[in-house]
Amino acid sequence: MAKPDQKATPPKPAAKAPPAKTPPKRADKGAPAAAPGKAVRAKGTGEVPARLKERFFKAVIPALMKERGYTNPFQVPRLEKVVINMGVGEGRENAKVLDFATADLLAIAGQKPVVTRARKSIANFKLREGVPIGAKVTLRSARMYEFLDRLINVALPRVRDFKGVPAKAFDGRGNYALGLREQLIFPEILYDKVDKVRGMDVIIVTTARTDEEAKALLSHLGMPFRE
Repeated sequence: MAKPDQKATPPKPAAKAPPAKTPPKRADKGAPAAAPGKAVRAKGTGEVPARLKERFFKAVIPALMKERGYTNPFQVPRLEKVVINMGVGEGRENAKVLDFATADLLAIAGQKPVVTRARKSIANFKLREGVPIGAKVTLRSARMYEFLDRLINVALPRVRDFKGVPAKAFDGRGNYALGLREQLIFPEILYDKVDKVRGMDVIIVTTARTDEEAKALLSHLGMPFRE
């Protein structure tokens, strides 16, 4: 029993438990760990840089500067984007046909295509607004150069009786349009899995101001123009 002249000591506060540590996030299996300070490449472009892109900076720019009289490397026209468009008119009646077309474009371009739809209704063509009529894909940067490399060096030489691409398919503003009759010229397309032979349009958009500059750029990149 405590004496009246003695003060009772207050109880000590309970010690707080340390906060629980959150476990570190586990990396996905098969994904390589990024080294510190090292830039991560964009998905889908691979570890090897695009061969045509390296050729543009190392060989094409100096050649065009000497040939065209440019005083600054930034005056040299460049590739801006490549648009691949495949029309699928029967897609308005059978949606499954559009799946085959998008699968072919995905294999050719290495990028998921976008389904294009009709902007307005046309009774003569039995077309209603919003109906899927095709697919397209827009390539930029490394994928653009990789596709052009395969188009120029692999796909076009496989065309029967190929004598070069037409040199008058420019639009007057430095852009070039190329029509392909079949997707089978690309080695990524397996003949046994093709439901129907389809053509496509390849539009090469450049920063050139004139068709002459654009033709010089594409010629140095290896485009086989018909003489």
